[in-house]
Amino acid sequence: MNNRKKGRNYELKTAEYLQNNSFQILDMNYNCRFGEVDIIAKEQEELVFIEVKYRMNDKYGHPSEAINFYKKRNIINVSRWYIHENKLYETNIRYDVAIWLNGKLEYYKGAFDCDG
Repeated sequence: MNNRKKGRNYELKTAEYLQNNSFQILDMNYNCRFGEVDIIAKEQEELVFIEVKYRMNDKYGHPSEAINFYKKRNIINVSRWYIHENKLYETNIRYDVAIWLNGKLEYYKGAFDCDG
């Protein structure tokens, strides 16, 4: 399986996990001129932007290391565009990260904020 298919597979597994934990999936692989966000969901009254990272092992470092300042900035910019596009100005937002390492999920709520 190529990397794109593997990534998509883990995004779907993450979406399933989220749905089983009271999240409502609003969008997957949302693209705009600022970039892409893997999953946009709603948990209670919060709009949640979720980045999914997969690694077979940590030979080249923990998957979270791939979510650097620039990746966070892109996700934040995409979230701002999504909020503007959907007129969700009064919505509370949160940035979560789903890490798949060795086939196991590590889920981090509020992994970063607008300050990076």
